[in-house]
Amino acid sequence: MSRLKDLRKIIDAKLMDVDETKRNSAVAHLYGVSLAGTIIAKKRGLDPELVSMAAMLHDMAAYLSGSYDDHAHKGAVLAKEILGELNQTDEEETALICSMIYHHDDKLIVDSPYDEALKDADVIHHCFNDLSKPIKEKEQKRFDSLCEEFGLN
Repeated sequence: MSRLKDLRKIIDAKLMDVDETKRNSAVAHLYGVSLAGTIIAKKRGLDPELVSMAAMLHDMAAYLSGSYDDHAHKGAVLAKEILGELNQTDEEETALICSMIYHHDDKLIVDSPYDEALKDADVIHHCFNDLSKPIKEKEQKRFDSLCEEFGLN
């Protein structure tokens, strides 16, 4: 079995402790960002498995705690714990995944290519998941760039 599938089993089990409505939202978002991350990584020549793994973990701290306060930084700490439980990533891969999660909420700042891939995957899911919602100001420029990159104008 792939590392991503093994990670998803762990995440799915941890989300069983979350209220059903929030759990359904969490599953939709995490799997949606994971798919978007895979596509972005493939297009940009990055490792799609690592970006997808980061996407599966990126909001877990918020879903498990019920709070988005400092969720990106707390999420990086939680991701390191979960990746330790998974025991299938080396130190460099773990650090890369945790960096993506740590920086994913800084949508107005440009970081490493991997950090950017997760930010962009998150924006894709936020903006395309419900077209009736307005695009957040902090995500508009990134969304416009993604539409151009993928020929969606």
